[in-house]
Amino acid sequence: MPASRDLDHPEPEDLVLTDVLFALSDPVRLQIVRQLAQGPLVAMSCQSLGPEMAKSTRSHHLKTLREAGVLSNVPHGRERMVSLRRDALDARFPGLLDSVLTAPPGARDQ
Repeated sequence: MPASRDLDHPEPEDLVLTDVLFALSDPVRLQIVRQLAQGPLVAMSCQSLGPEMAKSTRSHHLKTLREAGVLSNVPHGRERMVSLRRDALDARFPGLLDSVLTAPPGARDQ
């Protein structure tokens, strides 16, 4: 019996703030989210996201974001298409994603 290509994604009501914040705390993962938020497409191929990195590293970052509920990752032919779950995040944590995305890169509390 072939393995399912569908991956688990948490329901909006099951999103946990600390999981979302942890996923967004890594600079590479934040870059991926910003790329999806600013991109002209609703979904992008997973290979086109983020800076140059090993496939296993990219997979780890995408898995962390997906399991936190930040991204959706669905099969499309021989590749996977990744999209930002903006509606789910905004429903569960209004304004959070916009606050994170509009913060200057590298902003830290003084």
